[in-house]
Amino acid sequence: MIWLIGSNGMLGQELARMFDQNKMQWVGTNSEVDIGSSEALETFAASHDSSAGRTGNAASKGKIPAKITWVVNCAAYTAVDKAEEEQERAHRVNAAGPLNIARTARHIGAKLIHISTDYVFGGEPASKTPYDDDARKNPQCVYGLTKAEGEDAIQKEMTQYYILRTAWLYGFSGANFVYKITSLMNGKQELKVVDDQRGTPTCATTLADVIVKIISSSDNAHSLFGKNAAIPYGVYNCTDSGEASWYEFAQKIYEYGRKHGRITGSCEISSCTSAEFPQKAKRPAWSVLDKTKIQSALHIKLPSWESSLEKFIKSDRFKAN
Repeated sequence: MIWLIGSNGMLGQELARMFDQNKMQWVGTNSEVDIGSSEALETFAASHDSSAGRTGNAASKGKIPAKITWVVNCAAYTAVDKAEEEQERAHRVNAAGPLNIARTARHIGAKLIHISTDYVFGGEPASKTPYDDDARKNPQCVYGLTKAEGEDAIQKEMTQYYILRTAWLYGFSGANFVYKITSLMNGKQELKVVDDQRGTPTCATTLADVIVKIISSSDNAHSLFGKNAAIPYGVYNCTDSGEASWYEFAQKIYEYGRKHGRITGSCEISSCTSAEFPQKAKRPAWSVLDKTKIQSALHIKLPSWESSLEKFIKSDRFKAN
């Protein structure tokens, strides 16, 4: 049984869909179980073994739930600028929450998958070398700092964990850059987008697919080594492949949007600097992540961000206003 924390979020909803498709039994929780409270988490975990709970797939509804063997934490405080003012709230969700979840997972003997971010790195533009999984963390804003603290807490608290760092995430459910830019392009004739921040746009389906593969590889492992072994515990970078600036990302959204009928008007996109759009929180100027480790461990090739984006835009699940 998989306990999916943050099941109503963008990634959580994508995971729920994939769990159902793969007939994986899961139970989802959101704000009704406060991850900032260790007692709330322990209470849910204890009660789940003795009552039907709120399960996600039809196969498990109405039955006594199986033992929780996996905890997937998709919950996060992601309002980057607002975090500069709401530091306590950001810390409660991004740092204290993962600590409490790790303690609960360890207590019930479950493995943990936790989602982190490229913001744990400093983003120095001069490097131009993708950050590997073991690179030194140097967050530059409250959001990045609290996410880094969450990583540290998990690593100190337990050993059976997978921390997946992702970046520039968008998906079919909830607000995101692709939906926002598509709407703006349908309503404006001119648009400026920053061109001095580089990273990797990542579709939630890519990340969700990797999470399903990690769980499956572990649950179906038949050996300690080779293709039939579970991937080793630890920290893994996980985004789509390639790199882009927000400006280049926007250009591709326009290209694919026009191609597949999502953008019907004409919009001129021009580049600008971050200084032209000052924000409270400092963003990484460079946050490209090296994905060699996760690809090698799972024997996969992550899709390019361009191919993921086009597939997303032309999907019948696409629903930008």
